[in-house]
Amino acid sequence: MSTKYDNKIEEIREIMSNLLTSIVDANTISLEAYKNSNDELYKDVQSRLSNITVQGDIIDNEIIKTFALYGPEAKELRSLVAYLKMTNEIVRIGEGVKKYALRMRDHSSSKCNLEPLNSTIIQLHKSTINALEYILECFKQLDNCNIEDFFTKVMVEESKNDDLFSILEKEILTMIIGEKELSIEYVKVLGTLRKLERACDRSVNIANLMLFASQGGEIRHYS
Repeated sequence: MSTKYDNKIEEIREIMSNLLTSIVDANTISLEAYKNSNDELYKDVQSRLSNITVQGDIIDNEIIKTFALYGPEAKELRSLVAYLKMTNEIVRIGEGVKKYALRMRDHSSSKCNLEPLNSTIIQLHKSTINALEYILECFKQLDNCNIEDFFTKVMVEESKNDDLFSILEKEILTMIIGEKELSIEYVKVLGTLRKLERACDRSVNIANLMLFASQGGEIRHYS
C-alpha cells in the first residue's frame, strides 16, 4: 500500500483521536460540574461539544475520499469500514455527554435530592470515562497497543458500569416510592444517567470495531 495511503490513515486516526480527546475532556468536566454543582462547567461542556456532528461528518468524508482515491486492499478496507462505523459511535457518545450535562444541570437545581446517590453516580461516571480513556490510549498508539488486553479492560469497565447503573435504578425506584410527587423528576434523572451507561456500551462497540480492524472476523455490536 502506498505511503500516501498510510499518511492518510494516520491523518484520519489523528482527527478521530482529537475528537475522542474532546469528548473525554468534556465528560471529565461534566463530572466535576456535578461534584461541585457548577453551572458554568455544565455550559463549558455544551460549548466544547457544540459542533461534534460536523466533526464526525468531516471524518466520514475523509474516509470516503480515501476509499475513492487509494482503492485499499482487503485488510486496509477492513480498517476503513471499522473507522467509518467508529465515527458514528464516537459522535453518539459525544452527543450523549452534551445531553447529560444539559440535563444534570437542570436536575441539580430541581427538588430532587441526589445527595444519597452521589457516590454511585460519581463511580458510574468514572467508569464511563475510564472506558473512553482506554480507547483513546490504544487509538493514539495503535501499533503498540495490545488489542486483546485493551478489549478486556473496556469490558471490565462496562461490566462495572452495568452493576452501578442497576444499583442506581433500584435506589431511584425506592426514592420514587417515598417521594411520589417527584416521581416524574426522578424518572428523568434515571433517563439522564442512562446516557452514561449507553456511553460505556458504545465504548464496547468501538473496542469490538478496533478488534475487527486488527484481526478480522465478524463485526459485533453490543446491545
